[in-house]
Amino acid sequence: MSRRWWALGALVVCMLVIGFDLTILNVALPTMAAELDASTGEQQWTADAYIVVFAALMLPAGLVGDRFGRRRMLLVGLGVFAAGSLLGAVADDVSTVIAARAVMGVGGALVMPLALSVLPSLFTEREERTKAVGAVSAAAAAGMPLGPIVGGWLLEHYWWGSIFLLNVPMAAIGMAACLLLPESRDPSAPRVDAFTAALTVGGLGTLIFGVIEAPVRGWADPLVVVAFSLGVVLLTALVLRERRAARPLLDLALLGDRRFLLPALTATLVTLFMAGMLFVLPQHLQTVLGYDSLGTGLRLLPMMAGLVVAARVTGPLVRRFGPYAVMSCGLVVLSFAAFLGSTTTADDGYGTTALWLSVLSVGFGFAIVPAMDAAVGALDAERAGAGSGLLMTLRQAGGAVGVAVLGSLLASVYANRLDTSALPPPAADRAEESVVAAHRIAEQLGEGSLVPAANDAFSRGMSATLLTCAVLALVAGLAVGGLAPRGRRIRPGDADADVDTTGGHARQ
Repeated sequence: MSRRWWALGALVVCMLVIGFDLTILNVALPTMAAELDASTGEQQWTADAYIVVFAALMLPAGLVGDRFGRRRMLLVGLGVFAAGSLLGAVADDVSTVIAARAVMGVGGALVMPLALSVLPSLFTEREERTKAVGAVSAAAAAGMPLGPIVGGWLLEHYWWGSIFLLNVPMAAIGMAACLLLPESRDPSAPRVDAFTAALTVGGLGTLIFGVIEAPVRGWADPLVVVAFSLGVVLLTALVLRERRAARPLLDLALLGDRRFLLPALTATLVTLFMAGMLFVLPQHLQTVLGYDSLGTGLRLLPMMAGLVVAARVTGPLVRRFGPYAVMSCGLVVLSFAAFLGSTTTADDGYGTTALWLSVLSVGFGFAIVPAMDAAVGALDAERAGAGSGLLMTLRQAGGAVGVAVLGSLLASVYANRLDTSALPPPAADRAEESVVAAHRIAEQLGEGSLVPAANDAFSRGMSATLLTCAVLALVAGLAVGGLAPRGRRIRPGDADADVDTTGGHARQ
């Protein structure tokens, strides 16, 4: 076999691990919370530190590779990712784990775009290149639903740090594969704008800090108010700076085209929704229903089943009805599933969760597959790179915001619903931080009545998050259906294209 195919295989492994790390931690959060004594806010930061840094640095990381060498920076990215993973594996406190996840986010931001960008130098024939890009993209996507299962298996057999340690040999394989890659760079690439990258990281970070800390400190707390204000100022400055830039890092003008805007927002909302669900559900399955880590991961499999179904049938549906109609229906199905899930109580068994989770995953697939295709299809050739980068950044930012907002809503409702009047003040404060902490307090103090009370409070918080998602998905579904463009812009070179007025793809 040619060495380029060996290199592709190793890159696929690397992308699979990057995909794992977007979700693998979620199933470990209850275990880590118990062993490291982490509050809900600290659990949110553990999940979000990776995603926030990953989202904010993805675009500048691509430019760094263009200017200084893609293979060289891919090696650097894999090395940074391995170092962060090793730090996480040996961490013994929450702050170190959060720092490790942030370091891993830096490495992941370098690996994701550069793994795709080196493929053209490996595969010069169009057909081979298409297969290679598809393999790498599929590996990254497959890692997300497989992450909780792999994490559950590792936690069943090893300690929680093993979910980090797994990345070290995988990154080493990737670095060895890089030796098979030719070096490539783009001398005409714009210089890396460190100030713009800093505005992106600072704006997203401070805004999410405010959302996560508000339920604990109070919405009127000075630190929370400053965080929100600073986040808005930094993101506003980012928008103004990018609008004046000759070659912007984020081409925000693309958001003026409904053919890109609607599917991009759909993909972002769905990613927000699913990231939030993958934060909430493992806690429900593991702490409230009492399953172990592997059992929790396996019980998230209905998500994959729904995605497989959607992947098989969305193509014909899009060709028949157009992408916007399918997106709209997917969001409505998502809304129905979330509403069904909001009726879940602490006394319901897994069957109830499996039912609405299966329906939810079908809606997710119907919404995300045509949304991604329609967003990329709306881009002119000269804006494909900027548009794809903006789409990926929006999706990752949506995931971070989903964990922050839905996690904070869950924490607020849980704390308000939990009756801790019979507990000593210090124990009451700890029990209100998370359902995991409440179970530990109940065991330490022998308060048997605290466990069902905490489970019920958590279920009510989960219901509130799902009901919020149901409303948002329904509004978005109706908006996409009502605002969908009725024609398609003819691009240069498409003079012979037929315009599909249903919002579908033009046919050559």
